[in-house]
This record gives sequence, structure tokens and C-alpha cells, in this order.
Amino acid sequence: MTSPARFALAGCLLVAANAAHADESKFLQSFQGNFAGKGTVQVTTQAPTVSVSCTFKSDATASSLSLDGNCRGLVVVSRAISAHLKTSGASYSGVYVGSRTGPAQLNGSRSGNAINLAIRWAKLVNGDRSAQLTVQKKGANGILLTVIDRDPKTGKNVVTSRIDLKRT
Repeated sequence: MTSPARFALAGCLLVAANAAHADESKFLQSFQGNFAGKGTVQVTTQAPTVSVSCTFKSDATASSLSLDGNCRGLVVVSRAISAHLKTSGASYSGVYVGSRTGPAQLNGSRSGNAINLAIRWAKLVNGDRSAQLTVQKKGANGILLTVIDRDPKTGKNVVTSRIDLKRT
């Protein structure tokens, strides 16, 4: 490859990298604000589903997203929930707090309007330490948080948490 061609290729790669960072920055900052909504939660794949009402405050920068909230169910049960993510290029990593097993590690990437994250629980949950969390942007003012885990008895994926939030 000739020297001018190398410079042109390097320039194109640099522009593409900056555009990808700009896209993530704009995407992350679209989550900024206060949100409230309802959903369902199961402590395990075999437990009954509990209806919850939740409020979240979302802080976003060009390279990070923090969701801090509280969900209430059965009138007297309340749990603080948070996810703190950082992005490096197309990769996301962070910590989820809210599980009764302790803080969980998050790793994944964005696909369209959703950040798809593998969860690594601090202790066994449903027979293993793995699950999936999706943080999906819904229109200009909504967020859908979904956790999917595998049922150890059937081997099938089960939605153990689904919380639909709207900007307040």
C-alpha cells in the first residue's frame, strides 16, 4: 500500500472511531433524567411474579451511564437498584446493585437502541452465576429494563425482571 493510501486509510479509521464515540455519547446522554414506571420481578425463576412500581434517576456523560432507583412491591417491600456503566468504544462494563447476592458484574455492547449486558452474579442464582440484562431506549422518553435468566429445571430462558419506565 502506498504511503498516501495508508494515510487515507488511517484518516478514515480515525474519523470512524470518532463518529462511533460521538454516537455512544449522544445515545448515553439521551438517558439523562428522572424516570418512573411499573413492572414485574421474580426473585428466582420458580418464585411468583411480584408487581413493582419504580423510580429512577439517570445520570449520563459522554462515556458513562448511572441508573439509580428504588422499586416497591407488595406495599411493604422496597429495594434500591442501580446500574453503573462505562463505555470504551463499543464495549460496556460496570456493576449492577440490587440483587440479594451482592453486586454483580456487567459486560456487553450496544445493538441499536439497546445495551445488551451479561450479568455475573456475586453468588449462585437459579443454579449458576449468569443472566442477561438489557437496557433499551424506548422512543425519546422511555427505558425498558429486562433481566433474563435460565430456569435450572427446564433449561428455558425466563424473564425474571421487566421494568417499563417513562421520563417524568
